[in-house]
Order: sequence, then structure tokens, then C-alpha cells
Amino acid sequence: MNNAENWVKIENTTALKDKGRMVFRQEGKQILLIRSGTQIFAVNNRCPHEGYPLSEGSLSQDCSLTCNWHNWKFDLKSGDTLVGGDRLRHYPVRQGEDGLWIDLQDISASQVRQQALDNIQASFDRYEYDRMGRELARFRRAGGAYQEAVLDSLLRNYDRLEYGMGHAFAAAADWLAYGQELEQQGKDEDSLATVLEIISHVAWDCQRNPSYPYTQNVLPYTPEGLRAAIEAEDENRAIALTRGALKAGLTFGDLMPVLSRAALDHYKGFGHAAIYTYKAGQLADLLGEEAWEALLFPLVRYLVYANREDLIPEFRAYSKRLALWDGKGDQPIFADDLKGLSVSKSLARVVQSSARPEEVFLALQEVLAWNMLHFDVQFEQATDNAVVDNVNWLDFTHGLTFANAVRVLCEQVPDLWPRALLQMACFNGRNQSYIARNMDLKDWYVADRDKFFAETFTDLLDHGQPEPIISAHLMKLSTAVRTEVERASGMRRDVMLAGLNRFLHSPIKRKHLLRTARQAYRFVAREG
Repeated sequence: MNNAENWVKIENTTALKDKGRMVFRQEGKQILLIRSGTQIFAVNNRCPHEGYPLSEGSLSQDCSLTCNWHNWKFDLKSGDTLVGGDRLRHYPVRQGEDGLWIDLQDISASQVRQQALDNIQASFDRYEYDRMGRELARFRRAGGAYQEAVLDSLLRNYDRLEYGMGHAFAAAADWLAYGQELEQQGKDEDSLATVLEIISHVAWDCQRNPSYPYTQNVLPYTPEGLRAAIEAEDENRAIALTRGALKAGLTFGDLMPVLSRAALDHYKGFGHAAIYTYKAGQLADLLGEEAWEALLFPLVRYLVYANREDLIPEFRAYSKRLALWDGKGDQPIFADDLKGLSVSKSLARVVQSSARPEEVFLALQEVLAWNMLHFDVQFEQATDNAVVDNVNWLDFTHGLTFANAVRVLCEQVPDLWPRALLQMACFNGRNQSYIARNMDLKDWYVADRDKFFAETFTDLLDHGQPEPIISAHLMKLSTAVRTEVERASGMRRDVMLAGLNRFLHSPIKRKHLLRTARQAYRFVAREG
């Protein structure tokens, strides 16, 4: 209902009568009054796209106002944006014998927040990145909390992930936690950047995807049943059991042990299964109970569909070595013992120290960091290599992010250590063919850890990477290493920092035109 005190009289309308338009300023607002025939409209003078003055725009006979800077068009009668995205604010106008009046009453903060969230979602299909930022700013200015915007985005889109959780949901935990650090420091603009990164990545992963609905069936939950359904790749049963768990009052934390087991039942998804499980748990802690379904269902779907690399020849020795793990191997182990070992030999060496799981973890973590520091970038640049050698920087990051994830998961479920350590050994073995041993790497070592991380996280706010999967890996690895070096010392600490430093400051080749053409041509030639 309009309140009479919100109506403001326009005392001087000479310009409106003479030119058909005028700008009225009141309480920080710039309002364009524009005449079309006998009708008068009042709208914000600043175009909602980039703020250029609509008073310089063009008005058509059908009351369409065009911003001439970027050709955005606004229907003054309906209020619709005809070309462009953001909606233009309209104000009620009343004219009579007592003059021309405008209603300046603002819509409620809750309405502004809801409109902003709706508009964020509307920006997804065309991936209107800058519009997402503006709508987030409007949401925040209206009193919204950034985590509420993230939660809303997850709830609207978690059923649009055909094969389950991806990097957007997983990296959200690290970006959101960093954003909260920035908020506590009073850096609200910078914290908006972290949330924009989350939501724009969700948009990237879900762009124009339809809904891939989850079954509505509910089955009585047992941890053994859920694990078996995931193992059988039976999504509907796994989701129904998960629904049963939530219906029975179980929390996300209650389900973490069985999800961790399912993630490590195989060397699965290039380590993503364990990483996603860990990160989903962190994000659930940040967002609360409302997010549980939006995180559990895509995670379970991913665990069902993820490839099981222990079933291919390269890693077939994994299951054999797991069967031999008896916890009695008492041979001391160091990172140097693992350098240069193939998958099979890495697995065998780790089993020899099965009575020393903590020692094995430290050795593997250090050698995985050493591997990363010594990645031979010629493989990333290659144009004449076999498909199996399509290796890049992102591949090498997974060993360390996986190590960070499984350390936490195994601290909660200790009997998973054998699987986790053997899978870390798989990462070590697969890396060996892509390492350059004779490089001068002294410049990558970090002298001042605190300064390094302060600069690293500041730089992440302006990473400049067009693909969100790249920035996700920059954030995930930086967060993982920052966490792990707090527990490390000596060479293990130094090599983790150096490996991260080299990764952050090395170019990443993402498009391989010639390589793709050559590999495609040769592959088809072999088809016969």
C-alpha cells in the first residue's frame, strides 16, 4: 500500500514540458521523467547495466527506451527488460490539478533480496558474469548474507548436475571460508568476489542444463545398504537410502563415515571422490542443515558414476597390495625411498611399512609435493604425444589435495588408512613418467611463509582465469597446502611450499588445437 508521505511533488516541470524528459534528484536518487504522448513515466536515470544516463537514450513510439551505449531496451509500460538483463527500477507517477507527483517508496529489503536471487538464477543460461556480480551486490546491500546467496544457488541447481558433484560445489567451501575471513577484516567488496566465484562456477557447470531429478523414493537407511548401492552403481537405491537417513534424523556428519568408505572403496575419479566428500562436509558445516540434501544427493550421484581406476591395468596391483596389507610391515620409510618408483613398485614399497601408517603418509605427502615441484612442463606443451600422455598441471595438484582430504577422512575413520595410503602411492607411481629431475628449482623455495600465503590469497581475488576449473584448483591447492604446512616441518614443509609456488606462477596451456587434431586423425586411422 502506498503511503502518502512517500509521494513527492515535482515543483519545476518546465524541462519535461519543453523537452519531453527531465532528471529529478532526491535523496540520492536520479530519476528520469519521460513523456510519451499523454503518459509520463518515472525510472532510474542510471541504466542498470553499467550506469550510463538513460536521459541520453532513445524513446520509441511504443514506449521502449533504449540505452544507446549498449542497446539495452526497457518497456516503460510493462517494466520488462526487452534487450539486456537487469530490471530497471520504475516509480509510480500521479498527475492532476495539484501537479505531478512521484512515489519514492522503496520496496522492502526482503523483496530486494528475493528479486536479486531470482535475477542471479536468470543470469545463468547466458552466463552473464557481470550481472551476477551486480545482483549479488544488490542482495548484500539489502541486508543479505553471502552464505544465503550460495545456499540459494545450490538449492536451485543441485539437480542440474547430470553425473553429480563437480568442482563448483567442492571449491565453494574454500572460497566461502576465505570470504568469511575477508568479511571479518571489513573487506566486503573483496568478500563479494569470493561469492561471485562460487556462483559463477555453479552457473558454468549448470549452464542450460535441464533438471536431472533424483528419485523421490525413500528406503530404510543402513550404512551397509548405502555403501552397497553405491558399489552396485544403483543411483536410485542410493538416493532413496540417503533420503531414508535424513528422514530418520541423521545428520550430514552421521553419514560422513559411510561416504568416506564409499569414496575410498576404489581408486576413484582421479582422487575426486575423497576430495569431494571432504569438501562437501566442510561446506555442510558452513551452510547448515538446509544445504544437506543439496550436497548429499549430488555427492552420492558422483560416487555412483565416478570411474574406478583400480580396475584398469595401470593400477590393477592396487587391490592385490590392499589384500596383503597386514599392518605388520615395519620397515622405516622416507620420501627418497619412493622417488622414481612405478605404480606397482610404489604400492609394494608402501606395504613394507604398513605398521607405520603415519610415517607412510608423511613420506608420500612429501614425495607428491616433490613430484609437483619437478613436473616436466614439456608434456603440457606437447603437440605430438599419445593420448595417454595428455598430462597437465592440474593432474599434479591432485596428489596433494587428495592427501589433505584423506588425512582428515582417515582421522575420523582410521581403518581407511590402508586404502588412502595405497591410493596416494598410485598417484606417486603415475607421476614418475612426467618428472624432470635435473632442474634448477631453488628460486621456487619460499623464505617467508606468512608473506607468501598473504600474497597468494590476495592474488586469488584477481586470478584472471576465464575457466573456473582453473581458479578452483588454484584455490583448492592453496588451501590444502596452507592447512598441511601448519603440521609440517623441514623438507616436507619446504617442498610443499615450493611446489605450490611453482604451480601458481606457471602458465597453464588449456587449449590444444594441433594436439587434438593429430590425435583425432591418428585415432580414426586406426579404427579401420
